[in-house]
Amino acid sequence: MAKPQEKVSFGQRLKQIGMVFQFTAKQDRWFAPLVAAAVLIPLALTVVAVILWSWIWLPIGILFVLLAVLIVLNLRSNKAMMNAAEGQPGAAAQIMENMRGDWRVTPAVSSTTQMDMVHLVIGKPGVILLAEGNPQRVRGLLGQEKRRLSKVIGSAPLHDYVIGQDEGELPIRKLRTTLLRLPRALSGKDVNSLDKRLKALTARPQMPKGAIPKNMRPPGASRQSRGR
Repeated sequence: MAKPQEKVSFGQRLKQIGMVFQFTAKQDRWFAPLVAAAVLIPLALTVVAVILWSWIWLPIGILFVLLAVLIVLNLRSNKAMMNAAEGQPGAAAQIMENMRGDWRVTPAVSSTTQMDMVHLVIGKPGVILLAEGNPQRVRGLLGQEKRRLSKVIGSAPLHDYVIGQDEGELPIRKLRTTLLRLPRALSGKDVNSLDKRLKALTARPQMPKGAIPKNMRPPGASRQSRGR
């Protein structure tokens, strides 16, 4: 199920914005000049409007300055995060977990010791498999997962992508837009039902509680227990 969003206080929100500012400034050399332009240009226009007409333009100009800064921050921070995430193991799953909307993400449903992994995503477009790692190895993992999931997803669409920069691969910076453009084939009720079935499929079996039956005990266990 989708996680309920926690309420964030005004102070926490300002702290988050400050952290995004610092991160973007370190990653993007054009960020500071663009922020300066976003402040100075509307501010200059506001001063002219105040001189020519009235002081009523002052609060309007301040609002325009804040809006321009937020637009620059949003655009450049997204680009900076995509650049930082590129090539990092598990980046695709992290991006999906932070996307708005009803996306059910299970990171690394299949993986290797060489940090190749396949993530499972369930949403209104259907079932989506995202593979990260060596292209040849992850294509094998993708094939295994597609065969395994095809037994339980029924008529739900199944999409698969290999994250990378080579031909036929999906660049991580295009992941959000690509998935948002997929046609909506399932309703919210269908997503819930599919999520339950796939969780049952991917759940690890647990050891039964209680005494171990005699026919399941290792050789010598009875003799050791009697010796005690």
